[in-house]
Amino acid sequence: MKNIIDGQFKHIIFDFDGTLVDSGEIAFKAINSMADKFGFRKIDWEDVDRMRTMSVNERCSYMGVSLIKLPFFAADYYAYYKSHMGDLLMYPGMEDLLCRLHDEGFNLNVISSNEESNIRDYLKKKELDVFNEIICSKHLFQKDRIINKFIKKHGFDHRDILYVGDELRDVEACKRAGIKVIWVDWGLDLFETIEPAFPDFMVSKPSEIYEIIHKGWNSDEN
Repeated sequence: MKNIIDGQFKHIIFDFDGTLVDSGEIAFKAINSMADKFGFRKIDWEDVDRMRTMSVNERCSYMGVSLIKLPFFAADYYAYYKSHMGDLLMYPGMEDLLCRLHDEGFNLNVISSNEESNIRDYLKKKELDVFNEIICSKHLFQKDRIINKFIKKHGFDHRDILYVGDELRDVEACKRAGIKVIWVDWGLDLFETIEPAFPDFMVSKPSEIYEIIHKGWNSDEN
């Protein structure tokens, strides 16, 4: 890998929704479009702000949705998502970051609970061919298992891997998997939700992700 030295992170995993792209409005509209069919509460933007401080379990309870039934709603949710992908925007600076890292030889990947076809269609429309693997699972709380399978499959060193995500469950999964994690503050979960989980890094702009990747795991400044 050109330009990559020992001690730098080599394999970067990105979450998709809330990290690479701003899908909040699509999610909001999708949930309300399904409310009557599945019998859960419609929400407004004040509800969204309130829910950003809640855990996934608390959000489900607030909306009157059983957590164990979420997989049954997935087909309708992603069908709505797919039909409204024209409204999906990548966060400012993320595309430049991805292209720069790709050009420098870093191994870029996506692990998401979105549908793989949605992610691939979006990236194809943007002509953004920078990811080695796109791995998807509808199990909201099993990202650590997916990360561990990814590591085992390739025989990677845990120290060389860095995950970038926006939710508490991302941070918790990375802690269980034994890899470093960056929390981005432009996604779903707020600082007060994330802080008790102690993410390794917290950033407010994509350029800070670039700096952390190059600083690597051998730095004393975490």
